[in-house]
Amino acid sequence: MMRSPNYTEQPWTETYSEIIDVRSESEFAEDHIPGAINRPVLNDAERAKVGTIYKQVCSFEARKVGASLVAQNIARHLDDHFATKAKDYHPLVYCWRGGQRSNSMALVLSQIGWQVTVLQGGYKTYRTYVRDQLEQLPQQLTYQVLCGLTGSGKTHILHQLAQRGVQVLDLEGLANHRGSLLGQQWEGKLSPQPSQKSFESQLVQKLQSFDVSKPVWVEAESNKIGQVYLPPSLWQQMKQANCIEVQFPQATRIEWLLQEYPHLINHPDLLKQKLKWLKSRYGRDKINEWYSLIDAAQWHTLVGDLLNYHYDPAYQRSLGQCYVHVERQLQIPDLSQASINGLLDTLGV
Repeated sequence: MMRSPNYTEQPWTETYSEIIDVRSESEFAEDHIPGAINRPVLNDAERAKVGTIYKQVCSFEARKVGASLVAQNIARHLDDHFATKAKDYHPLVYCWRGGQRSNSMALVLSQIGWQVTVLQGGYKTYRTYVRDQLEQLPQQLTYQVLCGLTGSGKTHILHQLAQRGVQVLDLEGLANHRGSLLGQQWEGKLSPQPSQKSFESQLVQKLQSFDVSKPVWVEAESNKIGQVYLPPSLWQQMKQANCIEVQFPQATRIEWLLQEYPHLINHPDLLKQKLKWLKSRYGRDKINEWYSLIDAAQWHTLVGDLLNYHYDPAYQRSLGQCYVHVERQLQIPDLSQASINGLLDTLGV
């Protein structure tokens, strides 16, 4: 039996067999509905080709070429993806604005006999939903902020809290960045951050998973983590929350940082390149002093000096300006498992 597609502006109220994003690979990479798969009806090169014809020849010729490419791509998707789908298959299909690309795919699938739903307004409808959720969700939750100087293992402590079943919002994990000048993640090479839109999509999904009757633990952050920004509503809630400050001896913090950032030791030129950004703040002589410590492999001295001159003063300024509700200060001798367990017991979690 042939069907006609359904249309919705609220796809999150239903469950689908699959969510299919028919935009190009670069559009999909920038952001997409969580869980969606990418089956482009026009890839990046094809979109550029059609666009060039549209501008340089005429819209009619562009539509002919575009229709041919769309038909070929849908045929390929039918062969390599949809061929095994059962009769009760029910996908959600979307493109940028819910226009020709999604309707082309939806029409073919529905003519086969599947019940297809098209996201009316496409990805733009989804983005409006994300922005609305980022305004509302942060205000529905109660936060407990974990503070501490750089090298205090705050992210590690959050992960330990999560293992005990506590609700944890790992913003640095979502942002793929540790939130400082040297914080870009390393996975054999410097790992890119998600786009702002992708970060926000992940954040909404995480916030929606929380029980509003229980507190959410989060690390003290600035409103910017690497190159992505926290939504203002969440940032304001975090600044107003109570803080638990963990305190460790500097020697412990130095050892922890050396353990956590081995790629900067293994790639000293990369470290120098990062520190170069501090030249305007501390002057050429201080930067050259740090470079000399790098060349001499005096890692403990270097890290200690970076903490004293840059990181610790920056933290104190941030704490005084942003996180003023320090509820408790807990001194811990080291970051051993026994010490962490003792800390969590003290916190009553």
